[in-house]
Amino acid sequence: MSSNELPLNLFEYELCADQQLSVMARDYYASGAWDEITLRDNRAAFERLRLRPRVLVDVSDRNMNVTVLGQSLALPILVAPMAFQCLAHPDGELATAKATAQMGTVMILSTLSTKPLEAVATASQASTATPSPWFQLYVHRDRGLTKALVERAYAAGFAALCLTVDAPVLGQRECDRRNRFALPTNMELANLAASTELEIPHRFQESGLFAYFLEQINPALTWNDLEWLQSLSPLPLVVKGILRGDDAVRAVEHGAKGIIVSNHGGRQLDGAITTIDALAEIASAVNNRAEILIDGGIRRGTDVLKALALGARAVLIGRPILWGLAVAGSSGVQHVLELLQSELDLAMALSGCARLQDIDTSLCCKGSQSSTAENKQ
Repeated sequence: MSSNELPLNLFEYELCADQQLSVMARDYYASGAWDEITLRDNRAAFERLRLRPRVLVDVSDRNMNVTVLGQSLALPILVAPMAFQCLAHPDGELATAKATAQMGTVMILSTLSTKPLEAVATASQASTATPSPWFQLYVHRDRGLTKALVERAYAAGFAALCLTVDAPVLGQRECDRRNRFALPTNMELANLAASTELEIPHRFQESGLFAYFLEQINPALTWNDLEWLQSLSPLPLVVKGILRGDDAVRAVEHGAKGIIVSNHGGRQLDGAITTIDALAEIASAVNNRAEILIDGGIRRGTDVLKALALGARAVLIGRPILWGLAVAGSSGVQHVLELLQSELDLAMALSGCARLQDIDTSLCCKGSQSSTAENKQ
């Protein structure tokens, strides 16, 4: 694909990706739980917010560098953990890692990746200054397996442990059930390949991934287990899947250095609050005792700006990365990140923000039909 043919925005990438993906892969990546209310509302919530730009500010020299958990990033946009990336492209997580490294930011690798974590860590090393990736963890019933995963991630050079806490069981995604989702025979759970019993099973009239979670993922995980996880390595702990201020406070009290405000992309509890609507409460409750990130529904640079204004230090991008991967491999992933970087740069300039530190809550407010009507009078 030539530069003249590249999509102009993330929505166009989604349309292009639909032509490249199998039905099962497309549905797995795109779908949400049950009626997909939260999936749709994640996007709509950003669209309801309005920006209040400052004017007559010198924005001739803009900078969007940010430090996240001690690592210097070139932009406040990280790649969210996403399973089974080889469904989008043969290079899978390796392609995503290379593109993320080229952009000077962080990739969070899923436990359920289709490339081994050691290979992804190597692919992430564009230079000595490249930020190290994070490892996302699902705690399995087999604690020995969980311990081994953490130790491998630490030995491979991952910089943080990202614990997903909103999936004690898997949300019911009816597209996956209809398709009887399972990995193709040429793909495997690469980080778990040594355990031959750990695979996405083929089940009649059932999602194989749903069955895997029922059989393998520990639904009894509690706040008390965070101490055990932190004893396994020196890696800072990031807790992903927080939607309440009181849970965010508990995470900090139990040692979390980072909070990811997330509803799992609308794939777990349908009807859950949107992430951008939950953000301000969580930022206030945490009160700078941990770094706050957010995912869910971010498709434009203006969305990134809104999230930063409401208290996030950085954002995570999920599905659009998969769309870029499906369309053009590593180059597509990099282009998706470049589009968001360029849009954020423009949004900052038009909002009177030369640096990320200039972005504050005064820039963002909820839109209303009444205010629109008043402006027309």
